[in-house]
Parts: sequence; C-alpha cells; structure tokens
Amino acid sequence: MPRLKLHGFNNLTKSLSFCIYDICYAETVEERDGYIAYIDEQYNANRLTEILVETCSLIGANVLSVARQDYEPQGASVTILASEGPVTPNGVKPPQPESVVAHLDKSHICVHTYPESHPGCGVCTFRADIDVSTCGVISPLKALNHLIQQLESDIVTIDYLVRGFTRDVHGVKHYIDHEITSIQNFISPEIQSLYQMVDVNVYQENIFHTKMLLKAFDLHSYLFSTRLQTLSEARQLEIGKLLCKEMQEIYSGRNMP
Repeated sequence: MPRLKLHGFNNLTKSLSFCIYDICYAETVEERDGYIAYIDEQYNANRLTEILVETCSLIGANVLSVARQDYEPQGASVTILASEGPVTPNGVKPPQPESVVAHLDKSHICVHTYPESHPGCGVCTFRADIDVSTCGVISPLKALNHLIQQLESDIVTIDYLVRGFTRDVHGVKHYIDHEITSIQNFISPEIQSLYQMVDVNVYQENIFHTKMLLKAFDLHSYLFSTRLQTLSEARQLEIGKLLCKEMQEIYSGRNMP
C-alpha cells in the first residue's frame, strides 16, 4: 500500500488491549497456595519486563523508561514508556523542541497480573491484562502473536481501537491509516488453528473485539501438583467439567448454572 503523506505528526492513537487467562486445578488449599506462589514467581515484574521489552522490539518501538512493581500477597505491574524514534546509547531520547511534540511521540505498553483461586473448589485462574498503545507508524498489532505465545493462554479477549484523527497534506482528516476487517487478520494461522474464535466489531467506529478459547482440553495439563493417576475416573470427569465450565463462563462473559 502507498504511504499516506501526512501534514506533521501522525496523531492517530492505536490501542491494543488483552485479557489473557490461564486456568488450573489444585486439589487442596496447600496446592492452591502453591499455584498462586508459582504464578507469582513465574510472572514477576522482572520476567514481565523481559516480555514487554521484547514486544517493544517487535513493534519497532524504543524503550524510554520502565516502571515495575511486585505486590503483596501476589501480582505484579510493569509499565514501559516507548518512542517511535531512536534513543541515545544511554537509553535517553534526545530532547524535543516542544514538550507537546515529545508527548505526542511517546507510546506505552503495560501489564498487570491477577492470580486468584475459587473459594469453594480447586479452580485457580491467572489473568494478565496487557495494554499496548502507540502513535505514529508503529503498530501494536505486531505484538499479537508474541504475547499470546509468551503467556499460557487458555482464553484470550482482545480489543483494538483507533482513536482520534490525523490530517494529510491537503488538510483532509483520516480516522484510520491501515486496512483491517478483524483482529484475526493479524494472528498467525498456527495460533488460529489452536483456538475457537469469535469477533464482535463496530467497523464504523474503528472498534474491533476478538475472543479466543483453546480447542484442546487435556486434563493432565490443567492439574497443579495432583497426579492424574491418583484420581478416579469419576473424579477426573468431575474436575474436567469444573474446568470447562470455568473457561466457558470466562469466554462468554456470563455465569452458567
């Protein structure tokens, strides 16, 4: 596609938001506590920073600053301020002539984690909320496959929207600067083959929403500490139903009887 010749900076803001869920079953209270501790360590602020820095590289953004925090009793947050242009060797972007221009040139990527367990049964859920927001020509859509693969993703809900407008050299306003009919257009065929997917889009508002649910279900992969061989067939069936119900409820966004 030919590039659109713009007047000044590209003022469109492109925002990609994920909710990524990992579901697990822990038989006892001690195992549930162990799962939360495992997730808290597996996805601590340092590990999340590594994932987000790699994401910045993939979308062509340059890291300006990183803020990260682990929480008690669990959870972590990381926010990265990024720019489209280059940075100096010490990681600082050269000063801009006007602070407003510098602000417009910045993008950000952040993640917050939410490990939790069901109070009445052994179902445990880990959720990671990720937001990638960019201005200019860099696109957060390039981060899709990387983030889905980096986090253990049983269920993924994705929102993408383009806000504001930018002008071309003739003064005409443009409310989007790239073709898109679905978020699925930017997800690899390999990943698409693994998930049941559905779209809810509002094309005239440049709002796109995709939900993904992992197709394959192997109970062994969802047990934390508990060995499959120690469970009777009836108990395996019961746990499988619990987990499938949990995933269907999250996927559909409503509780089921």
